[in-house]
Amino acid sequence: MPSEQPRHLLAALASRRYLLSEWPWRALFYVLTALPAVGVAAVLLTPVTLTWAAVVVHATDGRFHAPVLVAAGLATSGLAAVGTLVAAPFAALERRRLGIVDPRPIDPGPRVSTATSWFAARYAELSSWRELVFLLLLATVAPLAYGLLAFAVFLVSILLISPLLVLKDGKGIDGIGATVTMGPWEVTTPAQAVPYVLLGVALLPVLAYLTGLLAVAHAATARALLGGGGQAELREVARSRTRLVDAFDAERRRIERDLHDGAQHRLTSMTLQLGVARLDLPDDSPAAAALDRAHAEAKDLMVLLRDLVHGISPQTLADLGLPAALRDLAARSPLDVTVTVDPGVADRYPSRVENTAYFAASEALGNVAKHAGAASAAVRLARHGDTLIVEVRDEGPGGADPARGTGLTGLADRVAAVGGRLLLSSPAGGPTLVRVELPCLP
Repeated sequence: MPSEQPRHLLAALASRRYLLSEWPWRALFYVLTALPAVGVAAVLLTPVTLTWAAVVVHATDGRFHAPVLVAAGLATSGLAAVGTLVAAPFAALERRRLGIVDPRPIDPGPRVSTATSWFAARYAELSSWRELVFLLLLATVAPLAYGLLAFAVFLVSILLISPLLVLKDGKGIDGIGATVTMGPWEVTTPAQAVPYVLLGVALLPVLAYLTGLLAVAHAATARALLGGGGQAELREVARSRTRLVDAFDAERRRIERDLHDGAQHRLTSMTLQLGVARLDLPDDSPAAAALDRAHAEAKDLMVLLRDLVHGISPQTLADLGLPAALRDLAARSPLDVTVTVDPGVADRYPSRVENTAYFAASEALGNVAKHAGAASAAVRLARHGDTLIVEVRDEGPGGADPARGTGLTGLADRVAAVGGRLLLSSPAGGPTLVRVELPCLP
């Protein structure tokens, strides 16, 4: 079975086929495209870096010059004033470049609709200040790291072209002497440079790994500071989970239609035919009693199937909305259930929210009827901001425990699938309160 292909550069570096894959070239392209951003960042932040470098130099000598400290303070104040604005394009560019070595989703940054809100977000959002930290690293640490890599590339290049630095008969290239010093060794002929060429060739894989490591370090720093702490991947998981819930709801509605339009219709027809057949038989016929029992069972089965269809996809929920469906649920419950709908609660919400809220109320009331031993319950529907709240309260003895198989664990999973949460309060002696909070935005 073929091994899974690496999804990003860090995974590729751990693969034995790294050098034979496309990843070294992607790492090289990532590093090369970073050089302009590193250079521009270093130039823009030169007043800050130079003044603070001067402060450090003077501090090591035990001297503190007021003008130097004032200059460093002014440079830092200026950076604090406009740094988040300057960092924005660097962060945007880096988010786009990350796809070269790491295609995983990343937070696109604050979403704002107007220029005023954009400027406000540049100072109010924590992510904007993380972008400024990234810019500082880009202007200070990155030049050192990329400089070391450039020096390694220079050394390997010298080894590879060493035969060109010396010519036959001691005639050197213009501007370069015929004798080239390689550390403690001197090379005067191309033949003597061959071992250095072989050494340079042997160091090419090392150079490829060094380039990959630098690209990974750069990309990991960018993802940590610009990626919102992994929220993009969490949102992607949430979107995937929501799609599964939507698919489940669509399949459930299809089953409801098949039962309603197929099985229920045919059962109704059969019940009518049994009733007509019974009318054609005299009361003292041997088949009359059996036909009466079959007719009664068919009618009971119709009621059971109707309740089953209603439980799969309540027609009231589809036609009238969540408040009406909860009132209908309370009317059909064996308990004495009161339903309270707070002001501000709308009749309609996204289908996944309505279905989950109804399922939560139905499951909670079912638990009260089966396990709580209470004669009554109360359902409350409220909305706080963008959160829809469903509460089911009973005055039973309490002590509800999800670990005892009361369906609360499955209910919590169903609620979590649409980005909500379930809260339970059930002290010994009661009361028991099940609270479901659902994000109600589309």
